[in-house]
Amino acid sequence: MSPVWLVTGAAGILAQDVLAALAHEDVTAVAADRTALDIADPARVRAAFAAHRPAVVVNCAAWSAVDDAETQEDAALRVNGTGPAVLAGACREHGTVLLHVSTDYVFAGDAGRPYGEDAPTGPRSAYGRTKLAGERAVLETLPDTGYVVRTAWLYGAGGGNFVRTMIRLEGRKDTLDVVDDQRGQPTWTVDLAWLVRLGRAALDGAAPAGVYHGTSGGETTWFGFTREIFRLLGADPERVRPTTSAAFVRPAPRPAFSVLAQRRFAAAGIEPIRDWRTALGEAFPALLAAERP
Repeated sequence: MSPVWLVTGAAGILAQDVLAALAHEDVTAVAADRTALDIADPARVRAAFAAHRPAVVVNCAAWSAVDDAETQEDAALRVNGTGPAVLAGACREHGTVLLHVSTDYVFAGDAGRPYGEDAPTGPRSAYGRTKLAGERAVLETLPDTGYVVRTAWLYGAGGGNFVRTMIRLEGRKDTLDVVDDQRGQPTWTVDLAWLVRLGRAALDGAAPAGVYHGTSGGETTWFGFTREIFRLLGADPERVRPTTSAAFVRPAPRPAFSVLAQRRFAAAGIEPIRDWRTALGEAFPALLAAERP
């Protein structure tokens, strides 16, 4: 009988690509969106585990409304902190591997070089604090079978994201002012679906538990990212103009530096994710078709 993989947050763009990757594996994939499974409800989680007996849980469920978390931190904590804790408890009881997706927002965002997996955390937003709470719950409850995978700047064809927004705005505006003082790593959800490889390695005992960084290689700013999007559209990149974060004040502070080092891949026998420009070029036809059908 093939092992069961339970994917939470199944309606999200990352979960969709994880499920697509699992379709090519000899496993039984169970997709659970938030209506099917409230991960912060112990009774519903117990019932899901009793029904499916998962060998691996991929937790893509999250409160991702960064600005709303500033005024609704308790609600965000329920999803981002309590939910992972409940899942981790169930995984411990059943001997299940847990792959938990986290974020660059757990860092202060003021480093001068890429953050390693063991770099000190220091979130500056409610969202970051709630995600860090989830990380800690997973690592403390599952020291041998818990995997925290931090990622950043995700985009994919399956839902709203920065790339699709820029494609839309290119057709509506003569020029765009885009922030040039926030630096990170645009990451395609299809590439991050290497979570499947990490899960296989975990089941085989080949991947040490703990924190991994799942972001594309290279780095850029939102301004540089947008110019590349315009280039792929065949539009003039000069229509994209640089500005600063001060021009776009948001309730939650954005990390100025979100570049993550991927040093633990080798320990799991997994190749690092490729350069962000290469990935964007391959992803672009599907993104364009999704936005301009």
